[in-house]
Amino acid sequence: MRMVPYWLDTATPFAGAETGPVGGEVDVAVIGGGFTGLSAALALARSGATVALLERGRVVGQASGRNGGHVNNGTAHNFAALAGSLGLDRARRIYHAFDAAVDTVERIAREEGIACDFRRSGKIKLAAKPAHYDSIARGFELLQREADPEARLVPREGLRQEIGSDAFFGGVLFPKSAQMHVGRFGMGLAEAARRRGARIFEDTPGTARRRAAAWHRITTPRGALRAKQVLLATGASRLGPMYFRRRLVPLGSFVIVTEPLGAERIASIMPTQRTATTTRIIGNYFRTTPDGRLVWGGRARFALPSLASDVKSGRVLEEGLHRIFPQLGRVRIDYCWGGTIDATQDRLPRAGERDGLFYATGYSGHGVQMSVHMGQVMAEVMGGRAEANPFRDLEWRPVPGHFGPPWFMPLVGLYYRFKDRVA
Repeated sequence: MRMVPYWLDTATPFAGAETGPVGGEVDVAVIGGGFTGLSAALALARSGATVALLERGRVVGQASGRNGGHVNNGTAHNFAALAGSLGLDRARRIYHAFDAAVDTVERIAREEGIACDFRRSGKIKLAAKPAHYDSIARGFELLQREADPEARLVPREGLRQEIGSDAFFGGVLFPKSAQMHVGRFGMGLAEAARRRGARIFEDTPGTARRRAAAWHRITTPRGALRAKQVLLATGASRLGPMYFRRRLVPLGSFVIVTEPLGAERIASIMPTQRTATTTRIIGNYFRTTPDGRLVWGGRARFALPSLASDVKSGRVLEEGLHRIFPQLGRVRIDYCWGGTIDATQDRLPRAGERDGLFYATGYSGHGVQMSVHMGQVMAEVMGGRAEANPFRDLEWRPVPGHFGPPWFMPLVGLYYRFKDRVA
C-alpha cells in the first residue's frame, strides 16, 4: 500500500518551475499553487498581467491533489435549508455558481488541451437513513423548480440501477456533475499558466508581506519581489492575518484506493459509475477510476493528516467500504492518504478583499470545481469586476474560541457521531 495520493502518483510531475531567485516587480503575486492559484495565474496571464506564483511545496501537492476527484455541482446544503437561511435569490445564485464551476473546469481542460479524463458522470447523493430521504424529498420540488430542473429524485426501489448496495434509502441525482483525474488536470493547469507567461516558484514559501504605498513586498527564502496586487489562494497561510485563521477550521479528510477490480465487479457496485456521496455528517464519497479502481473517502476520524493518522483512518475507511459493498470481499488497498480541508462555519466558500489582500478560500470539502472557478473569478475581481464574486455579500463570522489549532475537533467529532446515530 502506497501512502501517497493515487492522483499524484499517476500524473507526470510539473517540470516548469522557476529555478532562479525570486525578485523584480509584477502586477500580481499569487500565494498558493493549488487549483485556485493556478487558475488565477492562468486567467491573469492570459489577460496580459505579469504574474509570480509562490508555492510552499509542489504545485497541487496539498488539497487540490489529495481529494476524491469529484467535480460536483450542487452545494453541501439541502437547497431548501439554504434558501431558508440566505433567501431564495442568494441561494439560487450560490447554487448556480457551483453549476458554473463544473463548466469552468470543462472549458479550461478543453481550451488548454489537458488530458485529465474529464467526464460528465452525474452525482448520486445517497440517503443513509429513511429520515434523510424524507428530508431530501420534502425539499426536492423547490430544488427542481428554482435551482436545478435536471435533478431527479431516486426512491429506494429504483436505487439498484445506481448502486449495488442495500445500505441506502433513496437519493437524488445531479446529472451536471462530473469527475476527472485531478493530478493530471493540476499538472496541465500549471503548464498552461507557465505557457501563458506566469512564473511559478515551487518550494518557495512567502515568509512576510509588507505593504507600502501602491506596492506589496513579499519576502521568501529565495529573495523578495514587489507586487501591485496579492491573491491569497491557500488556507490559513502564514501570510494570512489572524482574521483568516479565526474563520477557517482545518479538517482531515482521508482516502483509500483499491486494486483494479475489473469490469464485472465494478458493474456490481456502481453500474452507472457516477460520483457518489452519502448524507451522514461523517459520511463517505466515492467513485471509480478509468483503470477500474474504487476511490473511497471520508472524514473517518476527526484528526489532521499524518502518516500514523492516515494509516488509522485508512483502516476505518476499509471497514466502511466492506460494510457497504460486502460482495467485493477483502480487496487489496493500493493507496491511502490524508488531506486537509479548510472549512468555514457555514460550509460556504468566502472570497473578496480585506486590507488590500485578495482571497478565495474556505471551500469546505467541495473545492475541486469551485477552486478552479474562483481562480478565474478572482482574476475578474482584481481587474475591477467585484460583482463577479458570487460570495461577495456573505457575512463571515469567526469560529468562537478558535485562534489557531482546532483544539475542539475531538468534541465536535463526538457530537457529529451522536447526531449521525440519532438523526
